[in-house]
Amino acid sequence: MATEFSSHIFLYQQKKNHQMIEHIVLGGHNDVGMNMHAIKVGNEVILLDMGLNVDKFVQYTEDREDPNLDPKILTRIGAIPNLTPIKSWMGDIKVIIPSHGHLDHIGAVPYLGKKIPQDIVATPYTIAVIKKILQDNNYSIPNKLKEVPVNGSYKVSPTITAEFINMTHSIPHTAMVCLHTPEGNIVYANDFKLDNTPVLGKKPNLERIEQIGKEGVKLLIIESLNAGEERKTPSEAVAKEMLRDVMLGVRSKGKAIIVTTFSSHISRLSKVL
Repeated sequence: MATEFSSHIFLYQQKKNHQMIEHIVLGGHNDVGMNMHAIKVGNEVILLDMGLNVDKFVQYTEDREDPNLDPKILTRIGAIPNLTPIKSWMGDIKVIIPSHGHLDHIGAVPYLGKKIPQDIVATPYTIAVIKKILQDNNYSIPNKLKEVPVNGSYKVSPTITAEFINMTHSIPHTAMVCLHTPEGNIVYANDFKLDNTPVLGKKPNLERIEQIGKEGVKLLIIESLNAGEERKTPSEAVAKEMLRDVMLGVRSKGKAIIVTTFSSHISRLSKVL
């Protein structure tokens, strides 16, 4: 195993008589946002996520009446991933797989889709969000958008299959992606929450995750947001009851209650309404 450190991270893993696995981090692991990874097994490349750095995008666009959203400019300001590290891989890309529908995982699709025209494969809600973004902004990309059901699989090539394992998050149809390759399983767990009492959707498919663990995992790519805090994140069911106590405890007749939250926190919004 050899590792090279630069503005991106390159991971190579090789055994005698085996194909090489190469992993390039294009964004999302030095700060929050702009998630994108490239995995190369032999001569086949899979892209995981194609995210936007929302903060930098907003800073660039908010004071401009007609901002220039040219991908070169967005790359230069750090709003979308820089594709330079995978320039030599472009002809080997087989598929783009977003893990879920948050902008830091799909927000760069409108700007990079024309550069990488391969199929975009994701869960139904994720595909629906991408379609809505394209429609609302009059964007056109050549990529085919393909839906795969939660806990379903997609045949990337004769030798590689992508599995979309159900995971709890603040947006529906979030998936932990497992790439089944000739060199072993590659698991992409970004983002996830182990919530056995979710208020929206099904609980995590822990049984399948355990099975894959027993099969063996060659490479695990995992998020680390708030990893330094030694505590378990409470279930969304706890937040639901806290909201209930506050909202029902306010004398709101003839008045309005103002609630703030992330616009993409679908499970929280559904409970507020």
